Amino acid sequence: MAAKQPRQPAGAISTILTGLRRAPRQIRRGSRDVIETAVSQLFDAAVQPHGAAASGEYRIDELARLAGTTTRNIRVYRDRGLLHPPLRVGRIALFNDTHLTRLRLITSMLDRGYNIAHVHEMLSAWEQGKDIGDVLGLEDAIAGNWATEKPERMPLVDAKRLVDDDAAFDRLVGNGVIKLDTEQAIIVRPKLIEAFNEVRRYGVPIDTLIDVHEQVVPLLDQISSILVQAGVEQVSEKIKPGESLPADTEVAELITMLIQFRTQAVSAVSATLAASIESTIESVVSQMLTEYVEKAAE
Repeated sequence: MAAKQPRQPAGAISTILTGLRRAPRQIRRGSRDVIETAVSQLFDAAVQPHGAAASGEYRIDELARLAGTTTRNIRVYRDRGLLHPPLRVGRIALFNDTHLTRLRLITSMLDRGYNIAHVHEMLSAWEQGKDIGDVLGLEDAIAGNWATEKPERMPLVDAKRLVDDDAAFDRLVGNGVIKLDTEQAIIVRPKLIEAFNEVRRYGVPIDTLIDVHEQVVPLLDQISSILVQAGVEQVSEKIKPGESLPADTEVAELITMLIQFRTQAVSAVSATLAASIESTIESVVSQMLTEYVEKAAE
């Protein structure tokens, strides 16, 4: 039976892969972030609903909507030289898939804490093929930042108000849950902070929650490594050091496979973890009640 064709829009994926193929063999480690961001965009494009990703020409308001930004930001990026000029048709400015992909790269890098000057420097190097990153870094980058939990940028004062505990805020910065950028803060794990705040409503101290988080993360990393290894073995058969990237459609199929692998792995682990937690809670409560009844009998 023929392999099922991936849902990804070929335009966006092909544009990103073209940039990766231009990368020289000798790399500067500090530039790997560009490759990781490009890989993030590959996965973001892959998980778009059918027909949602772009293919064609767009006015500035449509480009902003597709990229998840504002028309004002697009104008700023153009003025700073981050975006190439659009095609002019009379008084109408038209952007294409290349602009969209580049704009998504820019917003992703800004969300990760880089300033505009740093983004400009790395994108300029990317275009000129200087010290940008070897395609060989793709294997490492596949484990990058394509998760559905996207970082949220906000003023520093709002982030501190969200945590509402200065010492806990510093701990969250120290363990990477929050990153600082001058007067801005990047909430790397917004769902985690939301969960913390929900549990705190029951009187659980935030320091206790952070302690649990720091203890659990290494264990989850071990589980993740075991699960991902199975998928990575399939990818490493197709993307090998010293060889060129496969065709775009083949890369798209690999991305689809990894996304499905991620989805099913999360589902399986979540179900197993939920069952384990339920069983443990029942056991602990039973023990507490047993001790209470025995003590009362005495």
